[in-house]
Amino acid sequence: MLQCARMTPSPTAPPPSSPTASRWSDPAVLLATCGGLGMIGFAPGTFGAAVGVVITMALSRLSLPWMAEAALLVAVNLIGIRICTRAARALGRGKDPGMIIYDEAASLPLAALVVPAAARTPAILVTLFVLHRLFDITKPFPCRRLERLPTGLGIMADDWAAAAYAAVGLAIGRWLGWL
Repeated sequence: MLQCARMTPSPTAPPPSSPTASRWSDPAVLLATCGGLGMIGFAPGTFGAAVGVVITMALSRLSLPWMAEAALLVAVNLIGIRICTRAARALGRGKDPGMIIYDEAASLPLAALVVPAAARTPAILVTLFVLHRLFDITKPFPCRRLERLPTGLGIMADDWAAAAYAAVGLAIGRWLGWL
């Protein structure tokens, strides 16, 4: 009768890699979670929006021509579709894992395009942050429907709609002289 030898790992063999560790070595996961910031246990979207405010402040300081800033933000948002798709699959936590916050970080600066870079005061940035969070959380039409789009597109598109609502709110606030 044949006996099977018990397989024991060699003391020189590397330990098996943890599935969690390999997820975090994926560049898409690192980008989609903004370097792991999305792993904070509460309100990850709020932290993503805060990253978006920092990006908006940095772009404002660069004083790029409006078209260059808009083109850069559109590119970052379109690339986000692929990044978020790959990260969602790697994380294996449903269609739109809460730890993916690239969508908030990338979409919030789009709303700032209605305000010239030199006019983006702290009051504008706070208002932008609050409006974006309000519309991202409440998901007015068509935000909820846009979430149903395939993976990365759905992750990004509902935040683009929230950014559009925030942009309208900023424009109205400026037009009324409130900001």
